Amino acid sequence: GGIDGNENPRDAAIRELREETGVTSAEVLAEVPYWLTYDFPPEVREKLKHQWGSDWKGQAQKWFLLNFSGKEEEINLSGDGTEKAEFGEWSWLSPEQVVNLAVDFKKPVYKEVMAAFSPYLQ
Repeated sequence: GGIDGNENPRDAAIRELREETGVTSAEVLAEVPYWLTYDFPPEVREKLKHQWGSDWKGQAQKWFLLNFSGKEEEINLSGDGTEKAEFGEWSWLSPEQVVNLAVDFKKPVYKEVMAAFSPYLQ
């Protein structure tokens, strides 16, 4: 997802969570205090050029750690019905599993995110 108009990154994260998973029972615990970036590999960049109709070099992302306080039944990968579904399945994972399952070009960012949030993940 992205940030809409004059929306701040924190509000965008909460909105995107609701749109993509239906989850509203979550609170922000922490924020990586800077933007993280990665470049798309040439094959991904080419695929996205055809898919999105423009050339994207990579992404800049703002990361937040949230605490989910709801019940698992709240999680709905059809989201809140405002957007097309983006995910086919979900599961709870350890920080190490998240990094290990990330595509190679995103792993450095995921490692940095987990390091920034490590005080909360003990």
